Amino acid sequence: MRGAVESGFPLLGVAVLGFLCCMRGGQTQDDSGSGRIPGTMPPHLIFILADDQGYGDVGYHGSDIHTPVLDQLAGEGVKLENYYVQPICSPSRSQLMTGRYQIHTGLQHSIIRARQPLCLPPDAPTLAERLQEAGYSTHMVGKWHLGFCRPGCLPTGRGFQSFLGSLTGSGDHFSYQSCDQAEACGFDLHDGERPAWEMSGNYSTTLYIERVKKILRAHDPRKPLFLYLALQAVHTPLQAPDHFLQRYSALDNRPRRLYAAMVSCVDEGVGALVQELRTRGLYQNSVLVYSSDNGGQPLSGGCNWPLRGGKGTYWEGGVRAVGFVHSPLLKRKGTVSKALIHVSDWYPTLLSLAGAPEKDRGQLDGHNVWGAISQGLPCPRTEILFNIDPVSRRPGEADSRTLALNGFGIWDTALRAAIRAGDWKLLTGNVGDGDWVPPQTLPGGPHQWQGMEKRRDQRGKSVWLFNITADPYERSDLADARPEVVKILLARLAEYNQTAVPPRNPPDDHMADPQLHGGVWTPWLGEPGSEGPEGSGEGGKGKAKSSKMRHCKVCKLKALFKKVGSRMQRSSLFF
Repeated sequence: MRGAVESGFPLLGVAVLGFLCCMRGGQTQDDSGSGRIPGTMPPHLIFILADDQGYGDVGYHGSDIHTPVLDQLAGEGVKLENYYVQPICSPSRSQLMTGRYQIHTGLQHSIIRARQPLCLPPDAPTLAERLQEAGYSTHMVGKWHLGFCRPGCLPTGRGFQSFLGSLTGSGDHFSYQSCDQAEACGFDLHDGERPAWEMSGNYSTTLYIERVKKILRAHDPRKPLFLYLALQAVHTPLQAPDHFLQRYSALDNRPRRLYAAMVSCVDEGVGALVQELRTRGLYQNSVLVYSSDNGGQPLSGGCNWPLRGGKGTYWEGGVRAVGFVHSPLLKRKGTVSKALIHVSDWYPTLLSLAGAPEKDRGQLDGHNVWGAISQGLPCPRTEILFNIDPVSRRPGEADSRTLALNGFGIWDTALRAAIRAGDWKLLTGNVGDGDWVPPQTLPGGPHQWQGMEKRRDQRGKSVWLFNITADPYERSDLADARPEVVKILLARLAEYNQTAVPPRNPPDDHMADPQLHGGVWTPWLGEPGSEGPEGSGEGGKGKAKSSKMRHCKVCKLKALFKKVGSRMQRSSLFF
């Protein structure tokens, strides 16, 4: 079923197909080449994922933030200027790790919260697992944010031979204290499967770069390496070492100053990583990919200008990302690629470079885009399903117009969904704040600029259509002018929805509270299918611990009282 959906437009006429898919060369097969010379060692793969870096927050996009290293690496490589990710953290990371859209992993609603008994589905092999099978050494440094309720959900349980980093979505960059709302806080820095208390006090970006350098120094150059560096920066809280802050003393906007300092620290850290690759003799046979996980958050110093919207939205500012590839193995260097590329494409692309056998091609939504990047060949991707979120529609929100009128009887436009096909992009439902936020160089904070570029086309609407090629800033809604295109894309959403698995969005589990686990965010359930009620036990000591926690009524009462007390405390602020 999935292959039929990806292969074309089975419900559309040939003439309409040609009109809609106006990408160069049309749909091609995923045989654009691995770029490897037969008999040679597979390349070292370095994937750097920045957190919340806005489209306008890199020097080569005209930013006021200085990023000389990123600018040089991108300028000597291939800049990806039609590159998309997801609007929030976990969805981008899940698609990078599995090559599958959210609708095919059950993670289509939101992020994976710290207390949610949820993680990547075990039947979806991760990029790290596949690369390890192909003979790679696999190491992860940084932010996971793909669930940790069970030991098997940890990075070390999903294909990484080593891990240093955080499991939750955000935390203090020095103390590594992470809070899920106000009622559950704990320590979140792990070296392998143990809490790394002794590393507290080190700034996250600096700490992670030092671990990366240690990995590179210890690596046997005769064995291929996969290094996944998922930086915690530039996610809130906005924190940076003083010497980086001093570089931006002229910026009056405090959030922007802190944010800029964090980006500069990332830039310097990437430079140190590349220098270590050169020193260790790994650079010449390496492929480095740099990407942000979603758009920037304007309220927290980020800038996506001139794109519309930001983090958490399906407007271009939320899903169009900073991205480039730097490698001596590129056939064409110093170029700009306009190929349509999505974060899910890295899975098959990197596996192809590694020479890994194709096992799950029929299950993937990503494409091998190395030929498009390295040689400028026609891109196999012509469309992107950003998401279909059935949980997004609240009870009573829909009315007859969203299906019968706005959706032409094809699609309930109260559902949050977005799709890009060729030049066209369609959005339905509540897709997020659609403001255009100019660069935040004004003093005094958000109230100075928030009203400068307010959206004017969202009130009472549930469907939008844009020609992104002609109108990349989404200023001209063509939904009323081009109903035939709207119908085509609504039909595509309906086709994709037929392949979706039910969303997995379980409620928070109070047993995840770090105060029940020595003050640390850590797995609190056993592995499924093992002995014990609800299949959550583990063997040996793990099973005993899990069973004890499940049946500890005192612990449950403590967690419940703490939860109620926290809510009462927050409520008292309003009286």
